[in-house]
Amino acid sequence: MSEQREFQAEVSRLLDIVANALYSEKEIFLRELISNASDACDRLRYEAIAKPELMAGDTELKIRVSFDTGARTLKVSDNGTGMSKEELIKNLGTIAHSGTREMINALEGDKKGVNLIGQFGVGFYSAFMVADKVEVLSRKAGDKTAWLWVSDGKGSYTVDEHLKDSHGTEITLHLKDAASEYLLEERLKQVIKKYSDHISFPILLGDADKAVMVNKGSALWMRPKADITPEQYKEFYHHVSGAMTMDQPWLTMHWRAEGAFEYNNLLFVPGMKPFDLYDPRRHHGVKLYVRRVFITDGVEGLIPPFLRFLKGVVDSEDLPLNISREMLQNNPMIAKMSAAITRKVLGELQEKAEKEPAAFEQFWALFGPVLKEGLYDAHSYREALCRVVRFYSSQAEGLVSLEEYVARMKDGQENIYYLSVGDLQTARNSPQLEAFKAKGIEVLFMTDTIDEFWLPIQGDFRGKKFKSVTRGSTELSKIAPDKTAEEKPTQGNIDLNEKLVARLREILAGEVKDVCLSERLVDSPVCLVAPENDVDIHMQRLLKKSQGYEAVHHHVLEINDRHPVIVKLKNMVANDASAEVIADTAFLLLDQARIIEGEPLKNPAEFVRRMSLAIEHGLAG
Repeated sequence: MSEQREFQAEVSRLLDIVANALYSEKEIFLRELISNASDACDRLRYEAIAKPELMAGDTELKIRVSFDTGARTLKVSDNGTGMSKEELIKNLGTIAHSGTREMINALEGDKKGVNLIGQFGVGFYSAFMVADKVEVLSRKAGDKTAWLWVSDGKGSYTVDEHLKDSHGTEITLHLKDAASEYLLEERLKQVIKKYSDHISFPILLGDADKAVMVNKGSALWMRPKADITPEQYKEFYHHVSGAMTMDQPWLTMHWRAEGAFEYNNLLFVPGMKPFDLYDPRRHHGVKLYVRRVFITDGVEGLIPPFLRFLKGVVDSEDLPLNISREMLQNNPMIAKMSAAITRKVLGELQEKAEKEPAAFEQFWALFGPVLKEGLYDAHSYREALCRVVRFYSSQAEGLVSLEEYVARMKDGQENIYYLSVGDLQTARNSPQLEAFKAKGIEVLFMTDTIDEFWLPIQGDFRGKKFKSVTRGSTELSKIAPDKTAEEKPTQGNIDLNEKLVARLREILAGEVKDVCLSERLVDSPVCLVAPENDVDIHMQRLLKKSQGYEAVHHHVLEINDRHPVIVKLKNMVANDASAEVIADTAFLLLDQARIIEGEPLKNPAEFVRRMSLAIEHGLAG
């Protein structure tokens, strides 16, 4: 008896988008169905290593595409692992993928991006772009019962017990009138060659008695690089990663490792950032093969977490075919392959950064923060990563390497200065940079959260220590000034400065940890910094946001004794001016420093009152 079921809500939304999409490249549906068939053959080939009886005499794995012009049907079939009733319901009736909701929201915003579905492992639904009814007949290898799944893509589907002579899956598409081109042999051949020539199983086109093999039927990663076109690399990237058609690989790496053990590698750096890049459940996108037999994907230990954006294939000649996932994680050969692959990829990234800095900037915007994670938790690759990582700075137009920074350090400069801040615009306007700019000293901008964690571990580079410009003293007096810089002389005398600092400490007690004269300010009257042995000011904010860490008493207020406001305030203190006016000015300056640092004001009403009084006194002249 036929059993009717409703689609999961996300599937219904997805099908509605797909069915009504005005999408010019509807032909990708065939790529997706053939890709799924290839995966099914891969799985059976692996399962049959332990259970040869699953093949049931049908040992030649293949994919067939056939059509019936009279019935207006197109069939894609395989003799792979097949699906049970439960798997049909799970795989075709629901979407169990982190980030699915975000993907569907993106599709609803731009229906022309319907090929996003491949990225989420649900490419099967692209069949409804060309079909108003889809039938899936499947029999799982080892089972005797087959099941028929049928839907018109309008909210529900049926599952019914059926007959099928052998294991595998047969998908029948009842084509829409507008999809008649997919009943033409030459058109089908063109699409298969375009998108699926890399598939390692034979793709047969036509009826059983006169079917012809359309693809080359050999693993792309085993072919010589000279025999592979950029278009073939691109289509394999889409196949192995499930990436969108519009997503082109940013970097393609194809090489064979030889020596004590041999393996072939075809890896890609995506040109677009995955939705779930920072999902803790996410694994890397590299599939492991052993002698062209698919073993598993996302295996732990093969690709380090800081390269989890990688897609592609690693095919070993030496691992045993019957190795389990648990055995893989502790296999010393996997560890050696991982080290060699990681160093090769980092070397390729370094070369790209040096030869094509503009292109590397695109990569860095997508995956820079992920790569920096290795500086924190992958000690053995830290030196190689230091040659790859890049930063924006107070002087350079584009990205800067640590090598470039050290090479142009000033005479007497012992530290690599950096500023931790949430974004570049805030960094460039930071008052803590003023004296560094005046002396022509470059400051690196650390704008990623991970920077706060790897910097204390790294400590130094080429013997030069990393030093925050918002913590402790600057040590600028040791550095020779820029020849073009014009340093401003100090204003007033030491006694007046000491009196002002003492008075501000008294007024702002409990609000800041200390008040002192600044070496780093040139044009601004005040700024906030952290004490030398305390947490960096940006880190304080991050900890406060994530863990409720209270940072109010850990700031030092630095004052610029050359600024006109501070000069006037010194004279007011020296002449015993109104204590209330001095206190109001002190709190205004503190609030100004807080605003510049992006901190909330403790008492906005009092800030407005003090500001209004200051404006009133200023206008009164």
